[in-house]
Amino acid sequence: MSEFRVNSITNQDGSAGPQVCGVSTFSGKSGVQIPSGSSDFRRQDGGGRGRGLFMGGTQPGNTTISTINLVQVSTTGDATDFGDLSDRPTQPTTFGDSTRGCVAGGNASPYASLISKIEYITFSSGGGGNDFGNLTEACRALSNGCSDATRGLRFGGVNSATAYGNVIDFVTIATTGDATEFGNLLLGKYGNPSVSNGVRGLNVGNTGANVTNINIEFVNIQSGGNAEDFGQMISVVDDGGSCCDKTRGVFATSASGVNTLEFITMATFGNATDFGDLTDARRPRGCSNQTRGVFGGGADATDRKTIDFITIQTTGNATDFGDLITAVQQLGAVSDIHGGLAQ
Repeated sequence: MSEFRVNSITNQDGSAGPQVCGVSTFSGKSGVQIPSGSSDFRRQDGGGRGRGLFMGGTQPGNTTISTINLVQVSTTGDATDFGDLSDRPTQPTTFGDSTRGCVAGGNASPYASLISKIEYITFSSGGGGNDFGNLTEACRALSNGCSDATRGLRFGGVNSATAYGNVIDFVTIATTGDATEFGNLLLGKYGNPSVSNGVRGLNVGNTGANVTNINIEFVNIQSGGNAEDFGQMISVVDDGGSCCDKTRGVFATSASGVNTLEFITMATFGNATDFGDLTDARRPRGCSNQTRGVFGGGADATDRKTIDFITIQTTGNATDFGDLITAVQQLGAVSDIHGGLAQ
């Protein structure tokens, strides 16, 4: 076979390269990388995945908001406006795949009303929330949910009957429709963040006013059923956030006046281990890419707009990332490349 070597090939006026039609082969020391995955990953602005969204929440005076804050997880800087949800949820749960982020349940305005509504946004474009369906029950006092590449899960929360709900719901994220019951937690919980490695979903949370050690429970996301025991947290988690890569889940434990971070290794059973501290004590929500976790918003004595970040595979204190558009607590957070998803 003869060799054909050129420095460049253009069309007749030199404005573009050639179009190659039909069957062709390529060999050599260099290579051609063809884009893979859904075209929704390839945004019109030329970027890829790596978007984190902080959604809804409560401002001073119990004013609920619909704002969606956007950050690029791999960088630092202040959040920018993405759009608005159709409702103004506070204390919702959140989950997502590589294309969609979902926010479900919580309180609507007025503050005391429970909602079951699920909304979704498309990560690749700015804009508002779209109707998805409903949870199996109206509930609030939720935190980060979890997902793999197809299913999103909601755990527990406060419903109309009890402050410590134990229902687990799931939806298929790529479709729309109402949630289906998955199973039950071992213990009813609220303010309970979750993480996933793409196989297991793990949940921690407050199970009563006098609890000193909080249990960690897990489910296998692709098989329905009740949760099983995994281990224990070091500290009480009553309104916390979480983030994860493929192996570790990190939780902001977030009791009043506490800024502690703890982590677990999701593939093995066992108790949580100290990770480090947030930059200040508050009750944030978290999202991540495959390397970095980002915690935003929250409140202790006052509402905060602080955003911190950590490197998930190391331990140590969080570092300042930037600020949300406004100070807000009891919000939702989700990203398009968290630990429950493939690269």
